[in-house]
Amino acid sequence: MHGLKGTCVSEPLMLQALAGTRTSRPPFWLMRQAGRYLPEYRAVRAKRETFLEVCLDPELATEVTLQPVRRFAPDAAIVFSDILVIPVLLGRGVRFVEGTGPVLDAIEGVQQLGPLPARMDASVIAPVYETVARVRAALPDELALIGFAGGPWTVATYMVEGGSSRDYLRTRRWLYADPEGFATLIDVLVEATIAHLDAQIEAGAQVVKLFDSWAGVLAPRAFERWCIAPTRRIVAALHRRHPDVPVIGFPRGAGAGYAEFARGSGVDAVAIDTSVPPEWAARVLQPLVPVQGNLDPAALVAGGEAMAGEVRAITRALSRGAHIFNLGHGVLPATPPDHVGELAELLRSGTV
Repeated sequence: MHGLKGTCVSEPLMLQALAGTRTSRPPFWLMRQAGRYLPEYRAVRAKRETFLEVCLDPELATEVTLQPVRRFAPDAAIVFSDILVIPVLLGRGVRFVEGTGPVLDAIEGVQQLGPLPARMDASVIAPVYETVARVRAALPDELALIGFAGGPWTVATYMVEGGSSRDYLRTRRWLYADPEGFATLIDVLVEATIAHLDAQIEAGAQVVKLFDSWAGVLAPRAFERWCIAPTRRIVAALHRRHPDVPVIGFPRGAGAGYAEFARGSGVDAVAIDTSVPPEWAARVLQPLVPVQGNLDPAALVAGGEAMAGEVRAITRALSRGAHIFNLGHGVLPATPPDHVGELAELLRSGTV
């Protein structure tokens, strides 16, 4: 890139695609485009003892957000934060343990959340919003800024399991054994998520994304109740407050449920995971909403012609509708930065 801040020439390509426009080339950004695969990120990370400290330090989080923008000139930046700032907002302890991941004090009932204010005060995690404002001020006008949150179901799993899980049995058992109690937890998370995303938009985010990373473990009826319905409430609230700000939904692992999600959640675009055939997405999803995705992160690790072939297949399959190029999940730590550069050049060339 030739510097960061620039002159506005047109609406960001990302926003054009999210409005349903078939663009001259697919805009692109990558999930986890800021992260451990970049040596400059590792240098910043070494300045703080914990990952969460970096997320809640506006100076460092701004720097990390902008690092891949400088290197690769994607069409959007996504604020450097984490989906587990929502439990922090709710007064829950969250820590990240090297080699283990996030660790929370597991809850077994909503009474353990303690008293909640009548209106969620998002200022508890105000450093995130300062980061958003700083990044927006530094970005060229043609680049979009994405804010994000975890879907209520996914955040609930971390709070109930006390961290990551292989089968999410504690959470799934609770939703079947005590659906009313579990609904109370989801209600709390819906309100917290609305407050969090609203504050990011007020600070300068032009797009927001809901990461429901563990949606795929839900059975079909549970998927409707605990993924689609909460998403619909969040999207409706945000659209009332910010009608021009699009919402991307990512119900990872939803399979055929992606179609129901696209029809029923109210999102403005759907991000698809690696398992979704692009041809199916073009036929079933693109008539409903713009589609984002979905290169296998392992193909990015491999690079070269193998990666280029996958990129061509995805872009050709989705070329007749609004498409934002991305991965089917996040950039892996083993990814060579040069391969991300190759991908960026390939997409910018418009020849895929």
